[in-house]
Amino acid sequence: MSHTLHFRSLHYAGQGAGPRLIVTGAVHGNETAGTRGIERVMAQLDSGELAIVNGSVTFVPVVNPLAYLKGERAGERNLNRNLFPKADPKDFEDRVANWLCPLLAAHDVLLDLHSFLSPGEPFVMVGPRDNDGPLEPFRHEREERALARVLGVRRFVDGWLRTYGAGVQRRLRDDRQLETVLRYGVGTTEFMRSTGGYALTLECGQHDDPHAPDVAYRAILNTLAHLGLVDAPRPEPLPRDRMEVLSMSEVHDKDHDADTFSRPWTSFDRVRQGEEIGRRADGTPVLAAADAVMLFPDSAATAGNEWYYLARSNPDF
Repeated sequence: MSHTLHFRSLHYAGQGAGPRLIVTGAVHGNETAGTRGIERVMAQLDSGELAIVNGSVTFVPVVNPLAYLKGERAGERNLNRNLFPKADPKDFEDRVANWLCPLLAAHDVLLDLHSFLSPGEPFVMVGPRDNDGPLEPFRHEREERALARVLGVRRFVDGWLRTYGAGVQRRLRDDRQLETVLRYGVGTTEFMRSTGGYALTLECGQHDDPHAPDVAYRAILNTLAHLGLVDAPRPEPLPRDRMEVLSMSEVHDKDHDADTFSRPWTSFDRVRQGEEIGRRADGTPVLAAADAVMLFPDSAATAGNEWYYLARSNPDF
């Protein structure tokens, strides 16, 4: 079945100079809010209700057509990990990457639209501070964070690759494997930054939330206006006193498949110092070392993989 599927992008270019934006949906096939939001904006462009006057925008409503066809997160594996071109593609997602990565590299800015499983409000994942370090060198902090503040959400999370990398280093016994395993943490936004651009992941809400496509649609329009691609007023940035800013600070792995949570945690649940988060297979309680915020708890994780992340408030945005 997968060999009959094709990849599709749609490009709109204005007559004036401006940045090259790419907007992606359905990197994970069961996350369709971005797809619906993209389709709504494209309908306005095609009808003439909206026009690109400067720069250009490329829309990819469905990045992973196999996962989308299945209605599942992945086709054959998670596309949003180890996202690099492959000289010898092994699975469908490798073939997606061989098409998608050059497309991303041909643009300046990426807005990647996702959704999540548990109930909760939308949030945006932002990249690192400007730095020349070996893990994720970056030079567009100011532009990226300015865009994040006009997307229409109030929650901001940073520190993904840094925290993921710390977990990798902790669990590796052979440092020679480090670079290979760290590459596994690279998805769409990390790859985009590695090419010299900047990128945001917008989590538009729960998968089945009827309002999630509206979040995606509003974010696309705000991005087009913020970048000057359409003839519209620039959106006002969210005031700092209305922002909730979190930095991922630690990742905890499952030691055994039988490790269990003590309650059904969801992202952004508050965790108090000393509170029991879960229990190891031998009954040892797992306690919070400090006040924190739960992120991405995965009760289905297998031994040796990420079980949950913790984040801390960070007013410095």
